[in-house]
Amino acid sequence: MTHTRTFRRLLASMLLSVGLLTGGAAMAAQPAPQRDVLREITDVVGLKPRFELRATTQVENAAAVVYGGKRFLLYNPNFVAAVNRASRTDWAGVSILAHEMGHHLNGHTLQGGGSNPSDELEADEFSGFVLRKMGASLSEAQTAMAVVSQDYDSPTHPGRPTRLAAIGRGWQQANGQIVASARTTAPSAQPVAITPRPAPVQPASQQAISFVGKLTFRDNPAQPLYITKGLNVVRLDQDDHTAAVVGRLTRSSSADFPFVLIDGQQRRLYVSAQGGIFNPQGQQIGRLSDPS
Repeated sequence: MTHTRTFRRLLASMLLSVGLLTGGAAMAAQPAPQRDVLREITDVVGLKPRFELRATTQVENAAAVVYGGKRFLLYNPNFVAAVNRASRTDWAGVSILAHEMGHHLNGHTLQGGGSNPSDELEADEFSGFVLRKMGASLSEAQTAMAVVSQDYDSPTHPGRPTRLAAIGRGWQQANGQIVASARTTAPSAQPVAITPRPAPVQPASQQAISFVGKLTFRDNPAQPLYITKGLNVVRLDQDDHTAAVVGRLTRSSSADFPFVLIDGQQRRLYVSAQGGIFNPQGQQIGRLSDPS
């Protein structure tokens, strides 16, 4: 975490290109961590583990790199083990991986150039946030950085006090969310209920609705439909004095069938220039006439 990201990207690309990270001896000699730390970290932030975690002695510490369109988290298992021993907690190694994942999720690995203090502090803050969500204390979240970071600011990395403060901000943010959640009743887990939308209903008085056409169908001539000025197709209920919109009439570019009749299920009928209503099979099934 203390070298420039430019160097780490270049080194990782060289390693990947010669196969050291895809089955070479340097990787095979080092077993993967027993814990699925990658999934633990992504679980607490609600993400899928779209990263590949690789152990290799060919990097000095840890790095987040993109190669061949894939996102990698590389770590030296000897380095992580040494930090865990010096810190006397496995949380140290988890925080290192969380820091590198923070570079990926904050978009730092998509930018050109090397490491810079702003990016490092964003990754530090993410690490603190994640470790609190995973159950680490503030001191456990900070212990790795207390061991490996430099004392003073450099052009690429902030000094130890600034980095510990960034981890603390992330930890406190997550802690505030956890405490607030514990004080409130959990919201309902009932999914949204979807109910059918009723057809718009409006008064059927001749003063409220003006009709410009009537549709009569051969299979039900006693129940005509009417066309409004807005080209809506409505069905009248004389008993309830209501009108329900059941479809619409749209213009077409055809001279022979200048109108298309579309119902609520998007089924289509075709109206000829003479007023005949035809189904898609070409059979006449009704007629459009004057509403009087």
